[in-house]
Amino acid sequence: MTRGVVTRFAPSPSGPLHVGHLLAALQARRLADAHGGTCLLRVEDIDQRAQHPEYLELMYDDLRWLDLHFDGEVMVQTDRFEVYRGVLNSLRAMGLLYPCFCTRSEIKSQVAEMGRAPHATLGYLYPGTCRKLPPDVVAEKLAAGVPHSWRLDMKRAQDLVGCPLWHDLRRGTQRSVPTEFGDVILARKDFPASYHLCVVVDDAAQGVTHVTRGADLFDATHIHRVLQGVLGLPVPDYCHHALLRDNAGKRLAKRDGARSIASLRKSGFTPAQVRDSLQQALTRGGIWQV
Repeated sequence: MTRGVVTRFAPSPSGPLHVGHLLAALQARRLADAHGGTCLLRVEDIDQRAQHPEYLELMYDDLRWLDLHFDGEVMVQTDRFEVYRGVLNSLRAMGLLYPCFCTRSEIKSQVAEMGRAPHATLGYLYPGTCRKLPPDVVAEKLAAGVPHSWRLDMKRAQDLVGCPLWHDLRRGTQRSVPTEFGDVILARKDFPASYHLCVVVDDAAQGVTHVTRGADLFDATHIHRVLQGVLGLPVPDYCHHALLRDNAGKRLAKRDGARSIASLRKSGFTPAQVRDSLQQALTRGGIWQV
């Protein structure tokens, strides 16, 4: 790696920042600083149903308290709806998107009938039911306003870009096989764009050269590499770091009641103590003890 490294921290303000967020932020900041680069901040608030303005303000307060600074302007996803719509239109024009009218329960039932196990990270693999619908049936459903999502046709994507490679700083060269991940959702009628679409478009727009994030997103990176291929976007290097866990090995996350940065502040911890606890956790294989 050389000068010019660009990393980013991209939290979703759907709850208070917790220690897992801080680990991700520190990893991104440290990698950029180690190579004289820049670390950007992006607010991933595309899912407006889960966002609360008070959490965004709390996030900025927590970052200031931690003395954790970022470079350049903050990118906010809700400012970029038109960009995402344009990308979706391009994918439709390429014949890579199709509307899916299946509900989640219908998909699970279809998968169960086929005897296919759910993917460990990404949930049930979609069996491609709506990909096979006749054009007149699709047109009728769309005209009737039937709720639907837009899926990426992975077989066509694989025909277009093959099985592209990407590099993980911890695991080495990786090869993405698009059809192994099913036809993922890139948008819904009431939801302008998915995480998968937004993250690759935004990383390219911000000039991100190195993506640091948790190991739980390793499988998602294979999907992102496919999207980068079909959209002709630059491919960053990736570093999937260990997740924080408690003494029992349970992952620390918002939904699991992980300690928030705000709660640590109220308990009397100093920023240095919080940072030190994370550094010690890394030496213990991600086990966080506070």
